[in-house]
Amino acid sequence: MKKYFAEFFGTFWLIFGGCGSAVLATAYPELGIGFAGVALAFGLTVLTMAYAVGHISGGHFNPAVSVSLFIGVRFNGKDLLPYIVSQVIGAIAAGVLYLIASGKTGFDAVASGFASNGFGEHSPNGYDMMAALLIEFVLTAFFLIIMGSTDKLAPAGFAPIAIGLGLTLIHLISIPVTNTSVNPARSTGVALFQGGWAVEQLWLFWLAPIAGAAVGAAIYRFVLANDDK
Repeated sequence: MKKYFAEFFGTFWLIFGGCGSAVLATAYPELGIGFAGVALAFGLTVLTMAYAVGHISGGHFNPAVSVSLFIGVRFNGKDLLPYIVSQVIGAIAAGVLYLIASGKTGFDAVASGFASNGFGEHSPNGYDMMAALLIEFVLTAFFLIIMGSTDKLAPAGFAPIAIGLGLTLIHLISIPVTNTSVNPARSTGVALFQGGWAVEQLWLFWLAPIAGAAVGAAIYRFVLANDDK
């Protein structure tokens, strides 16, 4: 059970740290951290938890990552569903952020969006559904970074750095489009507390990341992997 709890705590930290930075720390006109700060927060959460509990569970913290590693034959199928359940529960538990944010006078999760992912009128910069679908698919496919950085031939001990920086870059690219998901658990955790349009659009932020992760894993396994091991 330790690995399931590790995935729970890691995903909790990812949502609390990443979405917390977006909800609590971006609204100041002069001192707010902005898109770059939020992107860095997501990267740092993954990096820190990968070092903290990665040796216990592998440090997935994302259903798309678990699917990708399963397809890439790096992960036992019997653990796939328990990992995904643990990740989603961890993301929902990070809803403690809602209680904190509600402590500010006038806070409204529905009106603010509560760091939810969206497209169309709910995209930060008005991108349509197809744009959202494509960017989530393409960027999640590049989680093949994880497969490459954790390869036996890769330098040992540096994988969390590559993964954390990769996630930071992904957020820098796509926050204006969808608020960046590439993680169905992350999308689910905040959507349930937003409670309106975010739940209605949640399907895209499961479909695109899972499909992208599957394609990325297949590309790495059959095209990029070094067979001379």
